[in-house]
Amino acid sequence: MKGYVFHGPGQSSWEDVPDPGIQEATDAVVRVDAVTICGTDLHILKGDVPEVRPGTVLGHEAVGEVVETGSDVRTVRPGDRVLVSCISACGRCAYCRTGMYGQCRGGGGWILGHLIDGTQAEYVRVPYADLSVHALPSTLDATQAVLLADIFPTAYEVGVLNGKVRPGDTVAVVGAGPVGLAAIATARLFSPERIVAVDLAPARLDAAKQLGADAVADAREAPEQLIADLTDGLGADVVIEAVGIPATFEMSTRMVRPGGHVANVGVHGSPATLHLEDLWIKNVTITTGLVDTNTTPMLLRMAAAGRLPVQALVTHTFPMHEMQEAYDVFARAADTGALKVVLGGESHETVAVRTA
Repeated sequence: MKGYVFHGPGQSSWEDVPDPGIQEATDAVVRVDAVTICGTDLHILKGDVPEVRPGTVLGHEAVGEVVETGSDVRTVRPGDRVLVSCISACGRCAYCRTGMYGQCRGGGGWILGHLIDGTQAEYVRVPYADLSVHALPSTLDATQAVLLADIFPTAYEVGVLNGKVRPGDTVAVVGAGPVGLAAIATARLFSPERIVAVDLAPARLDAAKQLGADAVADAREAPEQLIADLTDGLGADVVIEAVGIPATFEMSTRMVRPGGHVANVGVHGSPATLHLEDLWIKNVTITTGLVDTNTTPMLLRMAAAGRLPVQALVTHTFPMHEMQEAYDVFARAADTGALKVVLGGESHETVAVRTA
């Protein structure tokens, strides 16, 4: 089959790779119908995630059809249309038993496209299928559903829930990329008084307004002052950092009010300064996190009911074999206006799936 393979920082290609097979009784093999590219994939290509070994197929989000299952899989069967979650969960370790699937110590967590071959291929082996794939509602097409594999649960869990957004809050979202936009959409479920989006790109600020931001601010034009003006000088109740660079994290800590929350969602590749000399006295809570995806079933129901604007985030679509072009468009989002790119839709020839 074909897959998109990482060969080291700055090196990747769409090429022939071995067909996946069942390796454990809890595995499923899924024929991939649609995938998307995550900002984390760009971090991998930059060399920011050294755990990814050259030769690994990238990707951790997909929609497809189950073609084979191991003998212990009970919740799906061949022919089922499923969402492949970005997180795999063994279901048995202490973390999984409390719903913290992202911290799985039984061989799961974020492994697809990270520690094992991922989803940006024609077929993918998914470990621990009972908790790591989700049957799809018939009302969701692949282009919509694939956004529920990562960005919506990440924004909702690591941003909105960790930040403890409540009715009447002022919420600042720093970074109006795909995850930041999903944070805006899901924060609205809690009826905040206002949501303020901060970004450098006018197109992304426009998208933020369309998805429910009440105000937007150019990151170069003192957004902290806008937040102060809107809140009688107090600052935001919740600041969601969705970029992952030192400057935006430090900006987020300057925007938050005493007693407020900073929810860091961005993937950081370098250290950021924590100004405890200013923060220690303010009762500020700072949270970090890897998504657990324990809210994915609920978000799927919400999307199927039309309560989440998933389709609004898809700006570009490509056939699967144009993976390199899709990466280029996504990486140059400031020039291309890309939010989420989705690949797939072409027909697949049948591939024999071997059993290991």
